[in-house]
Amino acid sequence: MADTTQNAPKSWKVDKAWVAILLIPVALAIFDPVEVWPMLTFAAGAFGTTSIFIVFAVLAVAYMKATGAENLLARAFEGRELHMIAMAALMGGLSPFCSCEVIPFIAALLAVGAPLSAVMAFWLSSPLMDPAMFLITSGTLGVPFAVAKAASAVSLGLFGGLMVKTFARTAIFADPLKTAPVESCCSASSCGSGEAGPLRGETIWKFWPHADRRRTFRDTVIENALFLGKWLLLAYMIEALMLRYVPADMIARALGGDGIGPIILGALVGMPAYLNGYAAVPLVGGLLEQGMSNGAAMSFVLAGGVSSIPAAIAVWALVKPRVFSAYLGLALIGSVAAGFVWNVIS
Repeated sequence: MADTTQNAPKSWKVDKAWVAILLIPVALAIFDPVEVWPMLTFAAGAFGTTSIFIVFAVLAVAYMKATGAENLLARAFEGRELHMIAMAALMGGLSPFCSCEVIPFIAALLAVGAPLSAVMAFWLSSPLMDPAMFLITSGTLGVPFAVAKAASAVSLGLFGGLMVKTFARTAIFADPLKTAPVESCCSASSCGSGEAGPLRGETIWKFWPHADRRRTFRDTVIENALFLGKWLLLAYMIEALMLRYVPADMIARALGGDGIGPIILGALVGMPAYLNGYAAVPLVGGLLEQGMSNGAAMSFVLAGGVSSIPAAIAVWALVKPRVFSAYLGLALIGSVAAGFVWNVIS
């Protein structure tokens, strides 16, 4: 029988982010046309201010992909368990991959007996910070906030890993794996450059003499530029609407102040509401302008990052529900603690 797959029409998906970018000005033109131009100029100005950080972020991620620096990730899971936990938390906070990009790698490690404590440390820190996130956070929320978030990401990983190690023999963490095989949930449209999977080949820092690595660099630049660009542009448009239509005193009452209440509320709101880490950065900037406390902002970005759809799917795909629940619980406790500390020192 002849193969007809080559002649079959290609499936395509509607990118909801781009659709939203187009629909927001249209809806605003219908309901409040006077605000269309101020919203567009605000979004364009904010995007332009952040563009230098976007360029650095895109080039940094592309370089790491092209050189194969992701191969260094395997070193986080070598040695004694405490060493593995520390290295996994550190590497998770530095690696330029979303959680679900490393599903096959994590699945293989768990299958051959790597401790769940180290894997949990990596899972908790990985979605919270990477080179692109650090640069964009620095440009929007300031370098101190970016440094504090990076430190919190590593600390959250350490906390989760140590807690799992402590309670490893309990019913919660016994026999943690699902038996079903898993595949990566990422694609270039959802997690940046998803094609260049982790841990393939050797690390070559001078990648440019190699045609395949130059191609990887080029493709990664294009994919991540589009990915970051669309989400940040959408976020700045939403920020403009939020600043215009959401009363500042309402935000200040709910998420302002120095108490623990706004920090806990920030984490609880962030967990279900958070869809994309890059888009959250300017949104948090807008909330801070409206009166959100520093601690609530930190707990929001930490709890939301760990529970975002790609990160949550990565964990859900591999472990049983009780371990997944522990993952979310550790994220919530660690995020509130980090928010409280940041509220005190900032």
